[in-house]
Amino acid sequence: MVFDSARFDLRPYTGFDMDRYVRRTFCSWQDVGWQSLLVQRFEHVPVAEDMALPGTADLHLVLPVSGRAEMETSDGGGRAVRHRWVPGRLLLGIPHRPVVRRYRGDASMRSVQVHIPGDTVDSVAARLGGEVDYEAMAASLAEPDPLLAETVRAVGAPGGAGELYAESAAAFLTTHLLTRHGRLPADRDPAREDARVRATVAIMRDRLAEPVTLADLAAEVHLSVYHLVRVFKATTGQTPHRYLTGLRIEEAKRLLRTTALPLDRIAHRCGFTTAGALSTAFLRHTGARPSTYRNS
Repeated sequence: MVFDSARFDLRPYTGFDMDRYVRRTFCSWQDVGWQSLLVQRFEHVPVAEDMALPGTADLHLVLPVSGRAEMETSDGGGRAVRHRWVPGRLLLGIPHRPVVRRYRGDASMRSVQVHIPGDTVDSVAARLGGEVDYEAMAASLAEPDPLLAETVRAVGAPGGAGELYAESAAAFLTTHLLTRHGRLPADRDPAREDARVRATVAIMRDRLAEPVTLADLAAEVHLSVYHLVRVFKATTGQTPHRYLTGLRIEEAKRLLRTTALPLDRIAHRCGFTTAGALSTAFLRHTGARPSTYRNS
């Protein structure tokens, strides 16, 4: 796992038992001789408990390409975030931040992982102006970015592309990430807060059927609960709880219109514990009971 390169910070991986968790099927350094970008493909074990991942200075992107899993990631501050391993949804390892990850998934979990050296990130950030906001970047990546995902997928299957391709890919990936997801301008841009609100909504949509707490949402977008409530209400006019309930009611309306599912199954699909809880919330939001809405 550890390579000899002055540009990349992989020494923290010394002693990490990689074979316990993954099987590497491609390495851009070994297979195509790249030095500007480290790209690896992995097959993952379906279950991991207390997998301690070190923090490095590199910008580390993970693109799940197959499989599904429920994950929990905790940092040194005792904060645990639950999230899903879903193909196409990028994950970011925040530089210098070690984490402990546990998950349960299926046997088809595979990923493409990219390390961009810190000096590349620093150089691009200096040319763009402003500092890199990795917290905002991690939160923003909760929203789909098809261009970024396809670029990571492409560098994971480079064929015979040489070092010029690697240099160009590293520059593009870094510029795109900082421009779209993680640059903190000298004057704080309200759009950055909007990005975290959009990321929160994306998480809500992804987890409609699950019990999601305000603390869960705040942790995923790297805000305090107080700050999330404040910026979310300023942007949407609603509290996160009310907005999430509205999303669940809209999904219930769709299922009532388009399926013959019984109410208790619709309730569970929409994150309500019982049919009665759904009926109460539905009446409060729409002025009608689910049965009346379905028959109208």
